[in-house]
This record gives sequence, structure tokens and C-alpha cells, in this order.
Amino acid sequence: MLKKLLLGLAVASLPFHAVAADGESKAKSWGLVGEKAATFEAKVVDILCEVAGKCADACGAGAYQLGLLTTDGKVIPVNKNSQTSFNGGVEDLLPFCGQTVQVDGLFVGEGIPAQLYQVQLIKPEGGEWAKTNLHTKKWKEKFPEAEGKGPWFRRDPRILAQTEKNGFFGLGKEEDARFIKEWY
Repeated sequence: MLKKLLLGLAVASLPFHAVAADGESKAKSWGLVGEKAATFEAKVVDILCEVAGKCADACGAGAYQLGLLTTDGKVIPVNKNSQTSFNGGVEDLLPFCGQTVQVDGLFVGEGIPAQLYQVQLIKPEGGEWAKTNLHTKKWKEKFPEAEGKGPWFRRDPRILAQTEKNGFFGLGKEEDARFIKEWY
């Protein structure tokens, strides 16, 4: 847990590199604070490998956060794909691990050390633009038993197990019960 927290802080402190939009962006606005459309070329990388030198084969095969290494050496964390459930971008970037691609999306956030990037479209060298919407499909393949209505994260067995063990806030079920009693 501490390692994940430290990695998250390291990634959040990465220097943000403004990437100018080339005027060709097809990224759709989400109305988020500090939103700026940006299309640029970068190499898909395993952030843990870039930041800490802990490199796994095939970018960790989906177990690690992926990002984009710009041509001038800046690492841009990809925190979201184009789906509305604020899914991560790992599934969409993973097939391009180690390859240079063009991306189109949005930088968002103001007053934070590094803006976040939401990749909406990706284009490999010599390929065509594709939407970044693989997360939910890949999740359904991994967890076919998690059928039902509502967003995927309400049915994810990993999330349900953690919630059962530690409560919704991660502080235990007793703390959840106390909070609910006081506030509701």
C-alpha cells in the first residue's frame, strides 16, 4: 500500500510538459476545469519503469499504470480513456507498449503539479485513428460472472472484496456504520 502511495505521489510530481494542440484535435469536451485539447506523438511506456527503473516485460501486462513519453523526455500519465465511467487508459495503451503513437485527448486540471491526460483517440504509426474504449470490454472478459446492471465497478469482485473487508472508506465497517448513523 505504501509503495502504491509513493508511486502515486512520484507520478503526480512529474513535471507537466505543455503539448500544443495542433489544431487537428477531435477530442470532445467534458467541461472539466483547465481542459485543453491536445494531439501529439509519444511512446507508450510503463510509468513505474520510467520513474523507478522497475521494468516488467510487456509494460507489466496491464498490471501497471501506463503513460506517454514525449519526444523531449517528459512522462505524461494517462489517467482516463474516452468512456464515461472514468475508466483508465491501460487497456487501450497496452497493445502499443514501447511503440510511438499519436494521441488525441484532453489535458485537465488547474493548480495541480501535473495536469492529467484523458486519451480519446490513438493512432499507431501507419495505422488509423481508433477510439479508446476497451476498458469495459476487457473487464467483462476477465469477470464474466459479474453480470448485472449498473457501472462495472459496482460489480467488480476485487472492489466488492475490498469493501467487504475494509468498508467503503477503507477504515472498517464500524467506521462506515458510525458515519452513516451520524450523517444519514
